[in-house]
Amino acid sequence: MEEEIEVVLDKYRAAGRILAEVREGAIERVKEGALLLEVAEFVEQSIREKGAEPAFPCNISRNEEAAHATPSIDDETVFGKDLVKVDIGLHIDGYIADSAVTVDLTGGENAELVGAAEAALNAAIKIIRDGISTAEIGEVIENAIREREYKPVVNLSGHGLARYNAHTPPTIPNVRYEHGVILKENDVVAIEPFATDGAGKVVEGGNVAIYGLRKAKPVRVSEAKKLLEEIEKYQGLPFAKRWLPRERLDLALRTLKNVGALREYPVLREEGGGLVSQAEHTVIVTKDGCEVTTKRP
Repeated sequence: MEEEIEVVLDKYRAAGRILAEVREGAIERVKEGALLLEVAEFVEQSIREKGAEPAFPCNISRNEEAAHATPSIDDETVFGKDLVKVDIGLHIDGYIADSAVTVDLTGGENAELVGAAEAALNAAIKIIRDGISTAEIGEVIENAIREREYKPVVNLSGHGLARYNAHTPPTIPNVRYEHGVILKENDVVAIEPFATDGAGKVVEGGNVAIYGLRKAKPVRVSEAKKLLEEIEKYQGLPFAKRWLPRERLDLALRTLKNVGALREYPVLREEGGGLVSQAEHTVIVTKDGCEVTTKRP
C-alpha cells in the first residue's frame, strides 16, 4: 500500500515539474501587444509536448477578472497594460498539478497587489503540515493580504486534487473560518490566494468559453451525440470551446446543456470592479511540512 502511494505521489511530482517549466515559458510570452490566444496555445501545446495533458484550459484572466477566462478559437485580443493572471493545470495519468502566477504589465503600478497574493501563498506554505486545520491556513492567508491593505477574495479558495478531479474537498479558504478540516500526510492540495483592491468578492459575468461533462445523457441531435463522444475523452475535466470541432458547435453545446450533460464555467469578475492578483502552488502534505510540487528545483 505504501508503495502504491509513492507511485501516485511520484506522478503528482512529475506533473508539477512539467508545470513549473511550462509556467516559465508562459510568463516570458505575456507581453504588451502579444495575443492571448498564442499564450494559451503555447501553454497547452507545451504540456502535450512534455508528455502530459491539460487538466483544464489555460486561464488568462485580466484586471478585474479572477478566473475562467480563456481565449476563443479566433480571438484577436492582445495584452495591454493589464494585470494578468495565468492559471495552468495539467495531469499525468489523471494526477494533477495546478499553479498560477500574476504578471504585471502596468509598469509596476500593481507590484504591491501582486506581492500580497504571493506573500499569502508563501505564508500558507510555511505552516502546512500533517494535522493542521484549513481554518488556520485561511487565517494566515487573510492576515497576509490585509496587512498589505488589500482584501482577500472571500468566495474563491484553494482545493484538494484527486485523480481526474481538479476541485475536490478539502476547501482551503482565503479567510479564517471557525471550523476547518484537518489536513493529513500525503494529502495533495492547491493553495490559491486571491487579493484585490475592490470589494473582496467575485460574481459571474462574461461569455462562457470553458465547459465540463457533468454526466453523459441520451440526446437525439446527431451533432450533440458526436460532441458527447468527443468530450468524454477529457474524463470529466474542464475543456475549452476552442478545442472542439466547429461544425454546428453552438447547437451541439446548447443541446447538451439543455439535457443537463454540461457544466459551464462562467468568467468570474471582482464584484466592485477592483483589480485581482492570484498566486498558486500545488503541495503534498508531509509529516512536518509540505512539498511544493510546482516549484522549480
